[in-house]
Amino acid sequence: MAVTTLDPHSALIIVDLQKGLVGFPLSEPMGRVVERARALLDAFRERGLPVVLVNVTGGAPGRTERRRQRGPFPDDWAQFIPELGQQPSDIVVTKRTWGAFASTDLDSQLKALGVTQVVISGVATGTGVESTAREAYEQGFNVTLPLDAMTDPRPEAHQHSTQHVFPKLGGTGTAQAIIELPATRSA
Repeated sequence: MAVTTLDPHSALIIVDLQKGLVGFPLSEPMGRVVERARALLDAFRERGLPVVLVNVTGGAPGRTERRRQRGPFPDDWAQFIPELGQQPSDIVVTKRTWGAFASTDLDSQLKALGVTQVVISGVATGTGVESTAREAYEQGFNVTLPLDAMTDPRPEAHQHSTQHVFPKLGGTGTAQAIIELPATRSA
């Protein structure tokens, strides 16, 4: 389903565009992803709609087969990249899991604001963005995903999420198409 409307009570969620993650090799050039995320930020801020900046400071405690980072992260690891132009009005959520809703109060913060739709952008497509989109969908939010405003270090994960998972969770489109959408009444 292509994106056709934007609820008047929408929020933008930017996942993990932080200093510790933007230097990794990615399937889509980070400069373009940041540029499109910034355009979405500007549009949401101009409309007076909530902006959520999400960063990650660790991982869930369960065992995995893959080796995890040992020791502390660099001091600026979780700082948002300057291109986001963080504002005092932005909601900041720090997570320790892939998704921004698990183990945080993001759901209650958005529902307290009357938010009915979320637009989700960031890194990595197949983990942080997809997990956040799944959780938002499960919490009852309408979900919109600007496919050109996200990336992943694994091209196959990016492709799988954008082609097979995201159309099942909500609407997809480009950042510019989402910016140009008129707001409509929620059902």
